[in-house]
Amino acid sequence: MPEKILSRDHPGSGDGSSDGSESLAPMDRRVFLKVAASGVGACYAAAIGYPIYRYLASPVETASEVAAVNQVTLPDAIKMPVNTALIFKFGVKPAILIHHPDNTWTALTAVCTHLGCTVGYEPSRQVIFCPCHGGTYNATTGANISGPPPKPLTEFKVATTNGQIVVTRS
Repeated sequence: MPEKILSRDHPGSGDGSSDGSESLAPMDRRVFLKVAASGVGACYAAAIGYPIYRYLASPVETASEVAAVNQVTLPDAIKMPVNTALIFKFGVKPAILIHHPDNTWTALTAVCTHLGCTVGYEPSRQVIFCPCHGGTYNATTGANISGPPPKPLTEFKVATTNGQIVVTRS
């Protein structure tokens, strides 16, 4: 079996088959390392830069999205049994609608004021409970009762219109 000899002048030649077409010169090691390092550097810059961009841009986006929503209509909420709650989206944040045993309605933000966990309604005690650190809120007013929450939940206005529940900003 003949040995294949590669020439520096004509890479890939040495087998005697020359068809006359030009072949691309191979990339030398130094050029390859520069290109590879530039690609890796661009990936690192993107990986670091994108979260920074999202962090700086998110307050502006969130403020505009929150301001855009002033009212939410919940058509099937009127059918909720008493002493139950419904989590729904008010703008970009969750909210909670509670149908109290005395047939009144309350709507509050469903984001704990301590660390931002989503709260839930506890029908047996008729309180709003944060599962993260055990904070409790009054289910009617949103006032913080116990635990680490520093502020009450934000309350929304609730109206019954044409067989639908309409929740608006206070």
